Amino acid sequence: MRTALVGAALLLLGIVAALTGILPASDVAALWDRVWPILLFVIGVTVVTELAAAAGLFAAVAQQTARWGRGRAWVLWLLVVAVAVVSTTFLSLDTTAVLLTPVVVVLARHAGLSPLPFALTTVWLANTASLLLPVSNLTNLLAQHAMGNPSPIGFAALTVAPAAVAIVVPVVTIGVVFRRSLLVRYVSEARDSVDDGVLFWGSAIVVVALLPALVSGVAVWIPATAAALVLSLLFAIRRRTALRASLVPWQLIVLAAGLFLFIDALHAVGLGALLAAVSGSGESTLALLRLSVTGMLGANAVDNLPAYLALEPVADTPRRLVALLIGVNAGSLITPWASLATLLWHQRLSSLDVGVSWRRYVLLGVVVAPVTVVLATLALAAT
Repeated sequence: MRTALVGAALLLLGIVAALTGILPASDVAALWDRVWPILLFVIGVTVVTELAAAAGLFAAVAQQTARWGRGRAWVLWLLVVAVAVVSTTFLSLDTTAVLLTPVVVVLARHAGLSPLPFALTTVWLANTASLLLPVSNLTNLLAQHAMGNPSPIGFAALTVAPAAVAIVVPVVTIGVVFRRSLLVRYVSEARDSVDDGVLFWGSAIVVVALLPALVSGVAVWIPATAAALVLSLLFAIRRRTALRASLVPWQLIVLAAGLFLFIDALHAVGLGALLAAVSGSGESTLALLRLSVTGMLGANAVDNLPAYLALEPVADTPRRLVALLIGVNAGSLITPWASLATLLWHQRLSSLDVGVSWRRYVLLGVVVAPVTVVLATLALAAT
């Protein structure tokens, strides 16, 4: 509810700016034309992942992962890493934070393992593994539009090197910090998470079909919306009670809409000139580092989405946009509010009675985030 209230307040301020002429009507129209496909994608993919989770798809993946681990905790953890990377890359960071987190926590507990390294893996990779494709993060969709809407393959060609670095650095860090917890053995328990085979296999088919559709070059809101409609129809037939208004991420939509309008209003009164002086210009290695570090500091100060929106106008080339994404995505590891995914992750852990020390989280992030951002930006500069 707090997220929706903040979004509503920002939306109201943006509307006031539009009504008073601070934000021209033409700018509002251009903004709406840009963001409605993005918001529709967010709704579609959220509905798909929520219904697939209700059908037992993610729990079944976790159980199969436990069997593949063959009793070795470090193997199980690396498999969770792989699942988190795929989930984040194709289904967005919020899917990993919200849906995969409880699955891996339950998985670790059933195996008699500490859930902390698995939980930290999901939240770090939800943020850092969200660089590769436009669908991985809302900021990426915005950047894709600013780049002139390259294909997902074209977008990935720019981001693949920094994305690889942004995955490896946090994974290595967790492996070192939690090595004692991971160098143990476990016993896998066979559990049946499927209540309705039709819903389960229907959800599996829809999700498997959706993944390549999201990178096919078709506007991502189209396959996401189609998949959401198909699954909603299937659930309407088999389990109508699962269809509820809360499937739609209203709070996130209101927050995003408010941020879009409010930041646009700030740019209308000169925010861009101030940030241009801070973030510099050009595509030299130092210029790219300056922009990515500015993005990292902004994300950890106020959240990655407003940080991206504020800095986008000064990231005036595709490479500078990728540098900004490195900062606001991979750098969002220090403060709890650096990304909405982190806050959602913490809510999930609290509901599962998993205690997380924010002091330790911040201290680890202070080390990992700058190293990840700098090395990922150097990888970008080298390509």
